[in-house]
Amino acid sequence: MGKNLAISIGINKYEFLQPLKYAKRDAELMQEFLRNQVGFDKVLFFSEDSPDIKGKSTRPSFINLKRVLRTMFEKPFMRDGDNFWFFFSGHGRRHNGYDYLMPCDGDPEDIEHTAIPINFVTERLRRCGADNVILILDACRDQGSKSGEGIGNQAAEVARQQGVITFFSCSPNELSYEIEDLQQGIFTKALLDGLGVQGKCATVERLDHYLSSRVPELIRQHKSEKVRQTPYVIAEPIAKSHLIICPQYASVHDVAQMKVDAYCAQHVNKDLDIAEQWWIRVLAASPGDMDAINGIKEIAVSRRENEVSSQNNSVGASVEKRSQSPLSQQSTPVVNTISTEADIPLKSYRGVDYTKLRDLLASGKWKEADEETTKKMLEVAASTSIGYLMNSDINSFPVEDLGTIDLLWVKYSNGRFGFSVQKNIYESLGGTRKSDQKIWKEFGDRVGWRVNGRWLSASQLKLAPNTQIGNLPGLLTKWLYRSEGIETQDVEEYQSIKYSGAVAALLLSRRDL
Repeated sequence: MGKNLAISIGINKYEFLQPLKYAKRDAELMQEFLRNQVGFDKVLFFSEDSPDIKGKSTRPSFINLKRVLRTMFEKPFMRDGDNFWFFFSGHGRRHNGYDYLMPCDGDPEDIEHTAIPINFVTERLRRCGADNVILILDACRDQGSKSGEGIGNQAAEVARQQGVITFFSCSPNELSYEIEDLQQGIFTKALLDGLGVQGKCATVERLDHYLSSRVPELIRQHKSEKVRQTPYVIAEPIAKSHLIICPQYASVHDVAQMKVDAYCAQHVNKDLDIAEQWWIRVLAASPGDMDAINGIKEIAVSRRENEVSSQNNSVGASVEKRSQSPLSQQSTPVVNTISTEADIPLKSYRGVDYTKLRDLLASGKWKEADEETTKKMLEVAASTSIGYLMNSDINSFPVEDLGTIDLLWVKYSNGRFGFSVQKNIYESLGGTRKSDQKIWKEFGDRVGWRVNGRWLSASQLKLAPNTQIGNLPGLLTKWLYRSEGIETQDVEEYQSIKYSGAVAALLLSRRDL
C-alpha cells in the first residue's frame, strides 16, 4: 500500500474579503473523510483556529501557507504509487492573467504580494515525488469581485502542463455556493457524496461524471433553476482519468483499464517509467496481480538491456573517435544512425502488408481503418473469396499478425481501441470462452455496439475517436453471422449468442494480447 498524505484548508474569516460560512467545515469534513474512510496516513489541517503542528501555527495566512509550501516540498519525500491531495475551500481571485488562492489575510488591493499563485501551489506539490497529485479547489471569485471572473483558465493550463489532476468547483465566471440547510458548500457536499458510499466513485473519470450531475441537482434543490454552478476536472493525459482514487470501490473493469494504460505505455509509447507507475497502481488495487508482476519484471529486463546497449554504443563511439585523425574528424560528415523503422514493426506470419492500415490509423480515418482491418484479416486467413472468418480461422490466427493489428489500433487511438482493450473489458465483466448472453449484452452496452437494448449494425457504429473505449475494431460482426449463413433479420439474436463465443475464442484465448 502506498503512502497517502494531504493538506486541507478551509477559511471562513477574511480580513479584507467577505466572510464565508462553511469553508472551514468543508475542510474539516474532507480531513475526516481522508483519514477515516480512505485511510490517509496524515492530513494537515489549516483554518483560523486549527491547532499548531510542532509549535508552528496553522492559521492559513499568506506567510504560513507560503512557508509550508516552500519548506515541506523542498525535496521529494514520496514515490511512485503514493498519493498527495491538496484541498482548498475559500476565495479565489484572477489578477493580470494569473489565478490566486486568497489566504485569510489576502489583500484584494495587493494580490501579487498577499495571495498564493496557483501555479506556485502546483509546482510545489509536484515536487513531493508522488506520481499522483490531486488538487481540489472549492474556490471562485468572491462576490465583491468587480471583474466577474474567478479562477480556472490559467490554473487549468498549469494543471495540464504539470500533469496534476485538478477539480474545480465551478466555471471561471460562476460562483461556488453554500447551503444553509446542509451547512456545507454545494461542491464539497457533492464531492464527499461521490467519494463515499452514495457515489462509490473509484476513478477520476467516474467522480467527474458524478459531480457533473450531482452539483446541478443540489443547486436545483437548494438554490434556483436559474443559478448555475458547473464543476469540471482537468486530467491530462487522458489516461489519468482512469486512476483509481478510492480503491475500496474499484471494480475489475477499473483495474483492467489501468492494465491497458500500462500496456500502452510499455509497448506502444516505450515509456518504461510511466508503464512502471501504472503497474504499481495495478498492484495497489489488485495485490498479487500476475500481469502487473510480469510487466514490472519485463521493464527491469528492458532497462538492463538498454543500459548494456548504451554502454556498448559509448565504447564503440570512443574507439571510433580515437581511430580518426583531427583532419578526418573535421571532414567526415555526420551520419544519422536513428532507425527509420516504424515504432511498431509490421510483422506478419503470412507476409501481409500492414502499411495502409498503419497510415489510415495514423490519420484518424477510423472507418477506413476498420474496413482495412477486415480485409487484412481475411487475407491472413486466406478467406477473401468467401468474405468471412470461421471460428477455426479465428482460433488459429497467427500471433504475429494479431499482435501487429492490435498494437496499431492501441497506439494510434491512445489506448482507446484494439482487440486487447476489448479483451480486458470482456474479462472484467466476467466473460469467458463459454458463451453468455447476459455478459455479452453488457459488453455491447459498454463499448457502444448496443444502444437502448438493441444491437447496432456495422453501418450504425460511431466511428470517431471520442466514442466508448473498446468501440473499435467493430466490423467483426459481419464475418461471424455470415459464417453460419444467418439471414439479416436474425443478426440481432445471433450476435447476442454466437458472436460472444467467437469473440471470446479470439480474444480470451490470445494471451499474447
